[in-house]
Amino acid sequence: MEDSEREQLEKTLGHRFTNIHFLERALTHCSHAHNSSTPHNERLEFLGDSVLGLTVSRALVERFPDWNEGRLSKARARLVNVSSAEHAAGRLNLGQHLRLGPGEEKTGGRQKQNLLADAYEAVVGAIFRDAGFDAASAFIERSLLADPDAITELLAEPDHKSALQEWLQSRGLRPAEYRVVSESGPEHAKVFRVSVCVEGRPMAEAEARSKKAAQQTAASIVLQQLREETAHSLPPKIRNSRETQSAG
Repeated sequence: MEDSEREQLEKTLGHRFTNIHFLERALTHCSHAHNSSTPHNERLEFLGDSVLGLTVSRALVERFPDWNEGRLSKARARLVNVSSAEHAAGRLNLGQHLRLGPGEEKTGGRQKQNLLADAYEAVVGAIFRDAGFDAASAFIERSLLADPDAITELLAEPDHKSALQEWLQSRGLRPAEYRVVSESGPEHAKVFRVSVCVEGRPMAEAEARSKKAAQQTAASIVLQQLREETAHSLPPKIRNSRETQSAG
């Protein structure tokens, strides 16, 4: 990593590394490491995930003293996930600093949700290794928990995906399956169309500016459909699907 790039990134992260190798490793994807002697970021990602979970748990306990364990757990799940980490990585522009192999480079690895989320957690792990828990926790507070109003708004949004999963689980059905049907628009303003299937049957589609939002909208539509059915029988589409599978 060039000195100018390192200094720019450290300024963005708000942390100056004592051991710059931790940062370089955090930004190195396994596809690049296969062609290099540099270790990749998976171990730092594993470590960063634990630090992230603990920091968010502490923040929620402090900010919402009246919440019980169940509500705290659901809130943590909404903040410690791939989408949340990806958004934090995007705000830090980590994508442009990733070290990728040729295959990932050609297939748009710098914009892939999982790669960005992993890189963010790896950076958390790198700061932890470099300066300890307090420094890593402070970084998470700045990069992922910086706007209290936005966090409160996010946690206040209905979680239709979880509600749908609970509805299906309570009736012995498999979890819903989500699939991106199409992507349209320029990179900075993409629109995602997502379909949701229940017991192998497509039941709804929805569009949004993010995959997560499209999934939530589609789940809401399906949940409404299912709730309109009688409480004592499976929805026709699901029942037909099960009968077909049994016949096969």
